[in-house]
Amino acid sequence: MKREINTDMARSRPAELATVIAIISAVVLMLLIFVGSRGMRDFDSALIGYAVATLFAVVALTYRYALWISRPPTWRYFRAGWANFFSWRNFRNYTLLIPKAWWTDIFGQTFILKRGLRRWITHMCIFWGVLLSLAITLPLTFGWLHFTLLPNSQYQLWFFGIPLLIFPISSVIGFAIFHGLDFTALLLMVGLLLALWRRITDAGQLAIQRFGFDLLPLVMLVAISVTGLALTASSSWWGGRFYWFLSLTHQAVVVVWLLSLPFGKFFHIIERPASIGVSLYQTVNQDMEHYDIRPQTGRCRRCGQELPSEQFVQDLQAVLGDLGQHYDLGGDRGALQEYCPTCKRVLRGEAYYQLMGKRFL
Repeated sequence: MKREINTDMARSRPAELATVIAIISAVVLMLLIFVGSRGMRDFDSALIGYAVATLFAVVALTYRYALWISRPPTWRYFRAGWANFFSWRNFRNYTLLIPKAWWTDIFGQTFILKRGLRRWITHMCIFWGVLLSLAITLPLTFGWLHFTLLPNSQYQLWFFGIPLLIFPISSVIGFAIFHGLDFTALLLMVGLLLALWRRITDAGQLAIQRFGFDLLPLVMLVAISVTGLALTASSSWWGGRFYWFLSLTHQAVVVVWLLSLPFGKFFHIIERPASIGVSLYQTVNQDMEHYDIRPQTGRCRRCGQELPSEQFVQDLQAVLGDLGQHYDLGGDRGALQEYCPTCKRVLRGEAYYQLMGKRFL
């Protein structure tokens, strides 16, 4: 009974810490909205639905991310990644590693290019379409970014209450600024159409995909893009017809999408930057002296193949210990982590054969 109580307490601590961090993130965001909108003077009340949904999404994302980070395997990678990042020796030896990892893993996503050019184009269009759309929408929603009309048909751009730029309404700059969300919607649509085409034609995807997890997020993004482009068409070509209905529909779909972010497929966008720390961890450890299990060898107990670095093996054993999983083989055979992957499979096969005899074959 006492052990069960201690286990429940250990499980509740990460949730309590995640709750505190989520509340702090909400307070910080509300303060930034208040300050950035100059005491709510620049806040557009018509966008309050977007703002409230974004606030709830930030709280849920922070809560789930904090829980994810607190898991034993993730926390060890996370902690080791930051320790390697702030190491002066690593900075001197791997100065270009972090910028390169940001390009290959995040901004350029070149690892997807190895799977095919069309898949890479699909991911890039969706990634940059969503990212650029949020970069425009969120500052407008929070009142950080707004425009004021000046004489002679000019606009003044403000950011956090600071005047930045004056431009003519009919200029190229003005057209690009006021149609920025249209450009990002078109970019997003290219990626979405490619993704949906693959989802409905690829036999492998049809066999394993789930509508709620794999297709619904894409459908919602299509709805956001189409209704957003329709708003521009209504104001520019249709004389404002259907604008109220389109704006309400657009806002409702965006709010649902924002609220679904912490619980759906697109949460991996939030998780992905952590791969930078993993890349640094792996690179640093590959260059370290290999783990010595036999004296002066650092090789598998059975076949002699080189094993990963000492830190990697020690972290693996520590994580398994945190999870209550112990793989001591008994006698002088050591632990399962002291064998290479091939020999682990051989040991497992031998154990099955000893247990089942000829029935195993």
